[in-house]
Amino acid sequence: MLSLIKQSRWLLAITLTLAAGVAFGHGMSEAEKQSIIEGGNLRYLWIGATHMLSGYDHLLFVFGIIFCLTRFTDIVKYITAFTLGHSATLIIATFNGIQVNYFLIDAIIALSVCYIAFANLDGFRKYLQVRPPNLLMMIIALGLIHGLGLSTRLQQLPLSEDGLLMNIISFNVGIEVGQILALTVMLLILSGWRQAASFQPFSKISNYGLIFAGLFLFMMQMHGYAHTTDPDEFGFSSDNHVHDHIKMDEERALKMIKETTHDTLD
Repeated sequence: MLSLIKQSRWLLAITLTLAAGVAFGHGMSEAEKQSIIEGGNLRYLWIGATHMLSGYDHLLFVFGIIFCLTRFTDIVKYITAFTLGHSATLIIATFNGIQVNYFLIDAIIALSVCYIAFANLDGFRKYLQVRPPNLLMMIIALGLIHGLGLSTRLQQLPLSEDGLLMNIISFNVGIEVGQILALTVMLLILSGWRQAASFQPFSKISNYGLIFAGLFLFMMQMHGYAHTTDPDEFGFSSDNHVHDHIKMDEERALKMIKETTHDTLD
């Protein structure tokens, strides 16, 4: 038992250390932005998949959802509810240009990790002596919030005005591919471990660990929000966005000139 606790503490320490290193890593790299400028919906799909696989807050939430589920039909039901929720706001918010401060939205997403772990521990009955909210409805609602967070990432890219919907759909498909890959690994680990005697105490420790990790991420995001005063630092610089589109137009014009010159010479 002591060995299990030490291992769990060690895993939690690693999680928090990694989270601290990337908590302020908002937005996409310049290389990813350039790949989008160069075009191609497959690149939106790739970035969506890699973003989900590196999205520690989303992955912790998904891990919390499936942790106490043993039936495959329940796993499909709750993951589908989460998928519908985050897909809806990802598409609607991005298509309509709805922008939210990413520090605040990520702080709420961090609290969603605390919520799902608290529900797994039956905390509403044990500690609050109240009936817990309908879990399926809560997962849909929290999925909507996660989708808004994903949309803030996508809107930091210079999206194509002509193929905007396909860009959004491609990114969303990538998100789902990444989620399926992560789920596969999680389910393989959990399904093999559920039969072991150590799983029950590990389950309790892990869910408390999720609560502490969620609170830690929440404080990191609120710290970032408190120390960001320039609106352009929130990830939605209108000047930068305009400059990206100007750059795209210039590259298109240059490409057309080269093609026209080539046709004339021929």
